Amino acid sequence: MIQSLVVIIGLIVFEVVSSIDNAIVNAHVLKTVPEKFRKFFLLWGLLLAVFVMRGLLPFVIVWLANADLSFAQILDLVLSDPQKMEVALVHSKPFLLLGGGVYLFFVFLAWLFLEEKKYAFFVEHFIHRQGVWFYAISSLFITLIIYFSSTSSPAMALAASIGATAFFLTDGFRKNAEEKEKQLESHHMSAWSKLLYLEVLDASFSIDGVIGAFAFTMAVPLILIGNGIGAFVVREFTVKGMNVISRFAYLKNGAMYSIGMLGGLMVLESFGREVAFWVAPLNTVALLIVFLYLSVREMKMAEKSNV
Repeated sequence: MIQSLVVIIGLIVFEVVSSIDNAIVNAHVLKTVPEKFRKFFLLWGLLLAVFVMRGLLPFVIVWLANADLSFAQILDLVLSDPQKMEVALVHSKPFLLLGGGVYLFFVFLAWLFLEEKKYAFFVEHFIHRQGVWFYAISSLFITLIIYFSSTSSPAMALAASIGATAFFLTDGFRKNAEEKEKQLESHHMSAWSKLLYLEVLDASFSIDGVIGAFAFTMAVPLILIGNGIGAFVVREFTVKGMNVISRFAYLKNGAMYSIGMLGGLMVLESFGREVAFWVAPLNTVALLIVFLYLSVREMKMAEKSNV
């Protein structure tokens, strides 16, 4: 029971901090639509985010990692006998962890090298100025992973390749979303068009949270609970707390370091390194505390300079 509680708390924290960007975009765009459309999005958008994307995606991932079982069998095992499901996942766990780990580590590298950010440390500024090296480093990383994994199993090499492919597909979509954001915030698009686009964008952001959840546990019911509660909290922030949350300048940094850490843990576990159940939740919470502190310190310094 204690282990499950620790995992769920870690999942909630990770889902919240990794969805900060998504919540900020939602809040900005929702300001440009009438009140009734905001209520519609917050109700039906929550149902779609929790019960469809974050509810269905873990089953799909497990199903893809267990090609010998039908989707109906996966559902039955997860819902009726979770322990038996975890046993069934033993043979496919390395593939799932390696593909997910490569995906998350690429997300972290892309943020570190390419994305505009509020610099928490000088090294972030230095690395960002060397952004052109992202492609060389990520290519070297995936080549080494495929080389070492292919010596043990061709399926492991395929899993790593799938993780990299998934990253570049979702990254391309997000870059397009950034270009469309100004158009979304304008009043020239219909409210329904904006809501539809936000739902699609939310679906792409949910992939990070669901894949990262497997670094915490292989128990799908715990993933459903933790991610579901986290998605609900993010929706509440979207409505009531975005003006406050957006003042915490370094939360995004904490989320990305957490994603990078989880990606690294998943890759290590896929190659047989045992990681205690508390490592992922503890690191996620610790990173949140560190970057919350840095954000609060920044706010206090800004207040003093304005006095």
